[in-house]
Amino acid sequence: MKAIVLKGFGGPEVLHIEERPMPVAGAGELLVKTYATGMNRADLLQRLGKYPAPLGASDILGLEIAGEVVACGPEVKHYKPGDRIFGLVSGGGYAEYCLVDQGLALPIPDSWSYTDASAVMESFVTANETVLELGGVSSGDCILIHAGGSGVGTAGIQMARAIGATVWITAGSEEKIQKTLALGAHGGINYKIQDFVSIMQEVTKGQGVDIIEDFIGAGYFDKNLSLLKPGGRLIQVGLLRGNRVELDLRLLMDKHIQIKGFILRKRSIEEKRAMVQRFAKRWMPALEQGILKPVVDAIFPVSMVQDGHRHMESNLNFGKVILSWMG
Repeated sequence: MKAIVLKGFGGPEVLHIEERPMPVAGAGELLVKTYATGMNRADLLQRLGKYPAPLGASDILGLEIAGEVVACGPEVKHYKPGDRIFGLVSGGGYAEYCLVDQGLALPIPDSWSYTDASAVMESFVTANETVLELGGVSSGDCILIHAGGSGVGTAGIQMARAIGATVWITAGSEEKIQKTLALGAHGGINYKIQDFVSIMQEVTKGQGVDIIEDFIGAGYFDKNLSLLKPGGRLIQVGLLRGNRVELDLRLLMDKHIQIKGFILRKRSIEEKRAMVQRFAKRWMPALEQGILKPVVDAIFPVSMVQDGHRHMESNLNFGKVILSWMG
């Protein structure tokens, strides 16, 4: 099979297509012919040598795929060859064929394309776990989502709005802000030219926000804490501007703030299965009905994978960037 592999670490030029042996399905695994792969920031970090694959995972990039089942392991019960599925993987998604644990796969609704399906799993599972499970968002809450134009951000906006929360976002352009408003955000802040702390203090009349979902890390840490209400929750999902911070513990005690972290890829297979089921039970009906929608920014053929990475690195995308194995 063809696979996109790393020839060292560095820029997009280290991505190359080569032949790899076809994987063989284990006891509870599906062998899937890949038609579309969702690209993620983790792929860029792994390419740079900053985010190694977990022990035992494929060294091939790619954390989510959509395709057709071509073979099943002996313990697979709910799928058969020919089924269309989308699934979560710990690696191997940048290849013509990929192994997916049956507990991390879901059937693709008839009305969805493979492209639609490949844009869902990583973003919506992460958003459900961070905004709802860890953040505990409820009707009437005010939530601030940084990187509102990301895949997780666009999913989180829709989920929080569906729950009845007031949703504000930060993004790097007016165009992205307008697109988040169309998804249901109540307001947006251009972090390049505006101070999100002062704006949110004004919007909330000095009360602050209940929940912040942050992908930035050290660059925003103090600002985020200053914005949280007593009992507020900071959900740390990324570290784009560093991971080292200083913290005055009295602030946590005085405001009884909660700080919670989340990385999907490093969780156990059992935890991931539970996350997928929580997401499916809570949100798949709304997704199938079109109440919530995956947001696809761009589709790159396999031959242009380097350009896809450059597109993401330039922060031009709003929503998901997809790698297509079709055609």
